[in-house]
Amino acid sequence: MTSSEMKTSDPNAILACTVCRDVQNFDLLIVDMEEVMGEQWGDLGFEDVLQFFEQPEADDLEFIALAIDDLDEDDPEILKKIVISAKEKGIKTLLIAEDVTPSLLHQLLRMGADEFIPYPPPSGELLQVVDAMRAEPDLDVPAPKIEPATESVESAAVSLNAGAPKRHGVIIATHGLSGGTGTTTLAVNLAWELATVAKDKSPSVCLVDLDLQFGATSTFLDLPRKDSVFELLSDTESMDSESFGQALQKFDDKLSVLTSPPDMLPLDMVSPEDIGRLLEMASHHYDFVVVDMPNTVVQWTETVLNMSHVYLATMEIDMRSAQNAMRMKRALQAEDLPFEKLRYVLNRAPKFTDLSGKARIKRMAESLDISIDVLLPDGGRPVMQAADHGQPLAQLAAKNPLRKEIAKLAKSLFELDEEDSKAA
Repeated sequence: MTSSEMKTSDPNAILACTVCRDVQNFDLLIVDMEEVMGEQWGDLGFEDVLQFFEQPEADDLEFIALAIDDLDEDDPEILKKIVISAKEKGIKTLLIAEDVTPSLLHQLLRMGADEFIPYPPPSGELLQVVDAMRAEPDLDVPAPKIEPATESVESAAVSLNAGAPKRHGVIIATHGLSGGTGTTTLAVNLAWELATVAKDKSPSVCLVDLDLQFGATSTFLDLPRKDSVFELLSDTESMDSESFGQALQKFDDKLSVLTSPPDMLPLDMVSPEDIGRLLEMASHHYDFVVVDMPNTVVQWTETVLNMSHVYLATMEIDMRSAQNAMRMKRALQAEDLPFEKLRYVLNRAPKFTDLSGKARIKRMAESLDISIDVLLPDGGRPVMQAADHGQPLAQLAAKNPLRKEIAKLAKSLFELDEEDSKAA
């Protein structure tokens, strides 16, 4: 008999507990717990649960749902103590987090927390996690700690046919003119929408993360960072289809991804020639190559700009974005670079009913002498939840207004490429 069978043998046993400062702050979690656990769950405070672990009734616990928000970051030690105590008792810990820094989540997961679910939880997510937990052979045996993936536990490489006819893939770069303007969100979701744009035969798409220091595409798609990426970038002269494929990963068998390296690297570690070879290799194997650029302008930014068919510059309707857009424009013009390739994308754009907001956009474009080509609405909390959950918006919140606009952009790019191909 497994431990899960023993723990569910008593219909009156408490099998789960929410642990939080105030459960009323997590009302949607209450609904999910009642749906999944019926009446076999309870609620305890941070200090209370440590005492409860010492009681005989705690032997029936399958898991605790540790629900935290930004106010709980003032006392992380009590949270760590709860996770460690639960681990020692063989009790699973599910983190339910709202507006919590990645640093604290990382610490708690390292301490032994088993799962993470963003709050508010996606529909049906708690049920899936509990079902997966109960499917394990023995709940009383703590699961082995899985370290961040390296070469020894890497996901499978992408197999590329070196003898296949070379493509001339469309290269699309995304570059944030200010921090937090949604560059990676746009890159990841645009790549996914392109990869799924057609029901019958979608184009092949490769997402390349060139933010060598703080690249987050691996987080947005829940992919490990591979050491082979560093090896590839260190010696692009000897790069071939096989070594390029070894550094790639597949997301849902539809999107190929070259994540940033596991460790922070100097942006000048790669030369313009290195980046040129990398993008040339990617464009020869894929119909579309989406490049997530660092905010910093480096020596090889010019290379990406020259090779790109479209260079999407993300901004917001604020002074810092306006000033940086002007600086970028002047810098490109001074070096006689093709600044006309820039397509300005305004993130968190005002709603269509916001007439004053529309007037501000018009004034901003006129003062900068630019055309703001793409207006992306504020996607709200689901955008952060999708990133934390490692899924594109199309999978987690298909009806989100931001997702719909990115899907329109992807479709227009795909159709434009189709027209160009027919004309050629």
